[in-house]
Amino acid sequence: MPSDKLKSTLHFHFIVFIFGFTAILGKLISIDAVSLVWYRMVLATAVVALFMAVRRISFALSTKQLYIMLICGVLIALHWVFFFHAVKVSNVSVTLSIMSSGALITALVEPIFYKRTFVWYEIVLGLIVVVALGLIMQTEYHYIEGMMFAFIAILLSVAFTLINGKAIHKSDARVMSVYQLGAGAVCMSIILLMQGKFTVELFSISKTDILWISILVIVCTAYAFVVSIAVMRHLTPFSLMLAINMEPVYGILFGILIFGSDEKMSFAFYIGTLLILLSVLTNGFLKLKKKMSSSTN
Repeated sequence: MPSDKLKSTLHFHFIVFIFGFTAILGKLISIDAVSLVWYRMVLATAVVALFMAVRRISFALSTKQLYIMLICGVLIALHWVFFFHAVKVSNVSVTLSIMSSGALITALVEPIFYKRTFVWYEIVLGLIVVVALGLIMQTEYHYIEGMMFAFIAILLSVAFTLINGKAIHKSDARVMSVYQLGAGAVCMSIILLMQGKFTVELFSISKTDILWISILVIVCTAYAFVVSIAVMRHLTPFSLMLAINMEPVYGILFGILIFGSDEKMSFAFYIGTLLILLSVLTNGFLKLKKKMSSSTN
């Protein structure tokens, strides 16, 4: 029988594979990003809450943990809004290429958040990522709006990961998920009200959109969100972002297969994306090597 750690690792990589399909669904669903995220968070909250009620899982959470979950819920909701909007105004490949720099950005922010010293190679690799992003922006400048929204989505994701990484060891992943998704649903409802979009038209969506939203909610959110939070118990924020770094690879491949020529980019774009991926993988390798070296001393 495989160990619990091995099963958790394999399970999470399956989740990353699912995450890679999320951008495709964002492109296929015709409604705007805010409405899309509202549906995603409201329905996912209902699914997770129903699951907890059936399994008689307590919803109890300390006041301090509740405040943290509310903050994380707003962060992840806004992250999804900027992410899906980036996909809609550009394409899957551009959005995910920018998102792939998230792991290294996390590594650069971690020393400040966790009060440790900077590592020289993280700075060097960070500069390489800057050059790679510049290469992508220079060759695909007509997608600059999508790139900017994707970069904001990264910053929100990094903040969510770092805050959640500190809180994850103190609560059940399902309890954390239902409060985070619920907080995000409330946040999206307020935004829709402010935009004047909380009307009957919000519920007038096509049958095709209902199908894609159902897959997004049940598979890519309720299921994937709970499991990804649970895995944080065994991974550092950087390790989590490192594993998620496979998401753009899967997503870009899905995009090319499904959308064809709309997702085919310039040669320089793929060079820039490859530089980002190699930088992140190199950082992960050096961290692992350092950890193994320190454990043997």
